[in-house]
Amino acid sequence: MGFFQDLKQDLSQTVNDLETEDAVGLNLGEEGATASEDLFGEASDTDFADLEAMLEKGVAALGDASVGSLQEESVQTDVDVAAMMETMETMDYAEEAAEDHTGGSSSTYTAVITAGMNITGDVTSSGNMDLIGNITGNIDISGKLNVTGSITGNSAAAEIYAESAQINGEVKSKGNVKIGQSSVVIGNIFATSAVIAGAVKGDIDVHGPVILDTSAIVMGNIKSKSVQINNGAVIEGMCSQCYADVSPSAFFSDVKKNRKQS
Repeated sequence: MGFFQDLKQDLSQTVNDLETEDAVGLNLGEEGATASEDLFGEASDTDFADLEAMLEKGVAALGDASVGSLQEESVQTDVDVAAMMETMETMDYAEEAAEDHTGGSSSTYTAVITAGMNITGDVTSSGNMDLIGNITGNIDISGKLNVTGSITGNSAAAEIYAESAQINGEVKSKGNVKIGQSSVVIGNIFATSAVIAGAVKGDIDVHGPVILDTSAIVMGNIKSKSVQINNGAVIEGMCSQCYADVSPSAFFSDVKKNRKQS
């Protein structure tokens, strides 16, 4: 009401000013005043109250419309954010799947060759493999190879574990090789370390340690950094620690030179 009260006072002041000017030189006369009232009507407090109510109603309507618009925009924003998050999750899943199939990671999944499954041909994989069935062909994988079935062909993997397995071919590992009890390997073994508890017919070339368990049977030469032979292991071949830090041939060569000098 304060705004309209001020407006009423301003109008009253304007009328007073007009009356003052009339007194000075501008004479509208009674007919002019009557005509003015007939044209514009006489303003009352009720008229101002009605006008203020209309304005307040309009402002309230605009406020409600603005709030509703903001709520709709908020809901739309929430929907857009949810859709964006879902799209990003889908893209991440697709990228992970693509990475798996393109060799991005060698330990994210494991291929299983089940019992009774026979494969003829070479097999390659960027993941791990559990071989329970039979493969006739070469195997080349980037992950771990667990063999409880049979392989006729060469095998290459990051690590190779054979338990009750039959392998006819070379075994090459970038890491450890373990030939478990009841496993038979006919072929050479190359690795950085090896534990032999089964039977091996072939040379063992390991740059690290070799451990022969009590049930081990080896028919072939062993090259390694160190050899541990448990009681009961059987070896038919030569053992050479050619990768050891100390070279026996160099040692005795130096001893021979020292004796000659003395």
